[in-house]
Amino acid sequence: MTAAMEALGVRVRYGPLEALHGVGLTVPSGAVTVLLGRNGSGRTTLLRVLAGTVRPTEGTVLLRGRDVTALAAHRRARAGVLLVPEAPAVHAGLTVRDNLELVRPGADQGPALRAYPALERLLDRRAATLSGGERRMLAVGRALLSPAGVLLLDEPVVGMAPGAAASTYRLLSERAATGTAVVLAEQQLPGALARETGPAVVVAVLRRGAVVFRGEAAEVG
Repeated sequence: MTAAMEALGVRVRYGPLEALHGVGLTVPSGAVTVLLGRNGSGRTTLLRVLAGTVRPTEGTVLLRGRDVTALAAHRRARAGVLLVPEAPAVHAGLTVRDNLELVRPGADQGPALRAYPALERLLDRRAATLSGGERRMLAVGRALLSPAGVLLLDEPVVGMAPGAAASTYRLLSERAATGTAVVLAEQQLPGALARETGPAVVVAVLRRGAVVFRGEAAEVG
């Protein structure tokens, strides 16, 4: 598999505390990469390093072989890297329709509405009035509309009903099957994702700021 992004020897310090200890990670195109770990393990920090919202203290970040370590987040976004943070991930003052329109102005919003039919009746509601699960559907729906080649999602199904959560993992797997690199930060390996028979599911387990396991989903107990 071709590497979409790579983190090489990445260290991140917040004051005197080091959150990542020389982490190495390869994110392949056409696969789902799951960063597993408890809160404080470093998975969210690593996701942000890939997105460019956190600058590593040491180490290198590559995007399709190009060094983007010093490239700002908005420039990485233009280069095809999209981050869906845990919260907030939508524009609260805009309507659902306007949130979707911002991704690709004038483009068909149908894929997001077919993915999450509940959003259709909420199109004229401000995002601030949505429930937590509805906001997550909107955030992931926006990502599905994006042409980005790398999708980074921090706990994408938090607050969603089980059916919507299972649908989300299926949709992200389908997106990976088109060649997109999908990276998820999760506390546990989603069963719905592990059962998918499409693209490869690669797992990196983080503990206390270090990657302690890399392998396929089938190897994770």
